[in-house]
Amino acid sequence: MSRSTDAGLPSSEAIGREDQTLLLFAQLMEGGKEDEDTVKDLNRLTKLLNDDVEAVKKGEESICKIIDADCVDTIVCYLDMRQPEVVRGHATLATSAYLKAAGDDGSNKLHEFFHQRIQRGTYDDYIVAFCVAAAIFPVVPDLTSDLFLGEGFLPSLGPLMRRKWKSRKVETACLDMLNAACMNAACREAVQKYCTEWLEEIVDQDPEDAVRAMHSANPDASLAEGGSISMRRHSEQVRNLAIVVLAKLRAVQSAPNPAAEPRVQQATTSIEDLSTMLTNLLLKNPEDGRQNSIEGLAYASLQPKVKEDLSRNSEFLKNLVKTLQDAPPKSPLTYGALSILVNLTRYQPVQSEEQKKMSQLKAYANAAGKLQPDTLNDNKHVSERCKKVFEAGVTPVLVSHSKNGSLASLSLIISIIYSLSMTPAIRGQLAQQGAVRLLIAAWTSLPPTEHLPRRTAAQALARILISTNPALVFGGTRPIPQSAAIRPLASILAPDPTAETRDLLPTFEALMALTNLASTDDDTRRTIVRAAWADIEEHLLSSNAMVSGTAVELVCNLVQGADAAALYVDSMNPQVKNRLHILLALADAEDEGTRSGAGGALAALSSYEGVVKGILARERGVEVVLGLCAEENEELRHRGVFVVHNMIATVGETGKLARARIRDLKGVDILTQCAKKSHRSEVVEVTVAGLKILLEET
Repeated sequence: MSRSTDAGLPSSEAIGREDQTLLLFAQLMEGGKEDEDTVKDLNRLTKLLNDDVEAVKKGEESICKIIDADCVDTIVCYLDMRQPEVVRGHATLATSAYLKAAGDDGSNKLHEFFHQRIQRGTYDDYIVAFCVAAAIFPVVPDLTSDLFLGEGFLPSLGPLMRRKWKSRKVETACLDMLNAACMNAACREAVQKYCTEWLEEIVDQDPEDAVRAMHSANPDASLAEGGSISMRRHSEQVRNLAIVVLAKLRAVQSAPNPAAEPRVQQATTSIEDLSTMLTNLLLKNPEDGRQNSIEGLAYASLQPKVKEDLSRNSEFLKNLVKTLQDAPPKSPLTYGALSILVNLTRYQPVQSEEQKKMSQLKAYANAAGKLQPDTLNDNKHVSERCKKVFEAGVTPVLVSHSKNGSLASLSLIISIIYSLSMTPAIRGQLAQQGAVRLLIAAWTSLPPTEHLPRRTAAQALARILISTNPALVFGGTRPIPQSAAIRPLASILAPDPTAETRDLLPTFEALMALTNLASTDDDTRRTIVRAAWADIEEHLLSSNAMVSGTAVELVCNLVQGADAAALYVDSMNPQVKNRLHILLALADAEDEGTRSGAGGALAALSSYEGVVKGILARERGVEVVLGLCAEENEELRHRGVFVVHNMIATVGETGKLARARIRDLKGVDILTQCAKKSHRSEVVEVTVAGLKILLEET
């Protein structure tokens, strides 16, 4: 039965902070309590220590002065792997709060604790020391790395791990510590130097082979020399942990030092071999081996060959997706599984020509020209891996995790969807499976400080909307409003201010997606104009023909609505006048697609008298329109004759002036030739109607 520690205690308001601290440490030192009570005491201590930081800022004396070495020993011993996981988690929070509040004094006491435990050298002391180091590595990496890199510490681990009589808890705690240490570059290099050899020995040892060998040498070995066979070999759990540590070392090995003296290298287990072991661990023992397998493969899958092998293993991919589906939100398992998927699907960043040349020069300088990009990382291979990941059913699982995940997990999910969206053939299915809703929600929920994930989400959204019917994407039983997609798309129209080189691809894709949306209804067109008109108008003048052409296609769709059309009607306004002049210039551009978009916009706008006045007032304005009528492309001719018909059909003085100008510029001959060349009835009809108006007045 649980014993409440609250019984008979005075309230926290009735006693001072120092007395509360001493009382809590006394309770924590008692031991033998229920886990629930221990967690409560640790939580109270964490709050006291967090509050102490603020109290000291106000001039109050810190409670840390009464926390001596015994108190520190008490807190950190709750980090022992033999403690329940829930207790260890709350002890980590308490230790973190203490180190923050105590500053240098807390660091010194932790140093003293660690060295005393190592110097005692008992199995129990090793377990506690290693567990403490493993737990606080993510909390205070600089402090822990100093402990870890202390003189003589790492070399002493080899003899410990090679002892005849094995302590599985010592070995597990030691490897947990090495595993955590691998997050630090200096510690990782030290582990590579001092621990690789005996880590290889652990990995190479097959526990079952060891048993058979001992029995073969001595059938009574289980009773000989006072110990059992199982105590002379590494456990399966220890071997799996050693595989994870080695995988981290192999995946991020530092570059060799050319000045170092060459020496004979012993045979090592390759990263591909380690990956196979970790994959088999997940497939054959999914419950017990899941965490180790996922953690190791999150590193191993950085290597191109490993990526390719994993992507070709359909059983592994399905198991990985199932692991992610079952993993708790915000857990290491979730982050690890997402990291593997990011590695499998990541495309290489696009390089400018200058960047490519610099990379080649570096390759020659570093490796005499032998260092070449791995072909397994090229777009063709990545695209195939993306298809296989998608076929494993990952999208609905990503959608589910995006709703409750951490900020870090959400960034990884966005990266995966972004890579999948590179393949046009699956964009429709991505939309059907919830990717559009995911990306809009992610962009909306991410704070503005998360600049890169937001841009990535917006660009992935643009790609999907380029290739899908908006009516299908935003319809259904739980429709998403089309307007929700416009702000994310508008956010990437402008170039990325943080990028070293200007990348126009996000701009181009956003313009295409907005063009698709603008083809639907007036409400959507109105929202686009309000959210993005300034950027759209700027891109009309882009030096990149594809960007300029797409921008004018978007304008063509927008001016079908009254809001955008109103921006061109008042020809007496200098700004509006300039705007119409740009559209006429684009109708005479070298690129056919740009001429088509501008011609379509003029076809819609020329129904307004103010626009007709603007065309007439522009030098060569009428010539440009008649030039469209003389195009070889029938679609362009259709747009041109539509503009001419609107101009000459305008009532009043403006129409009269338009008819006179067009006749003066041989408009009758141009329209006659257009009618002869055209085959589509709608083109012929509007051309003949225009000719009739011109000829009737003569």
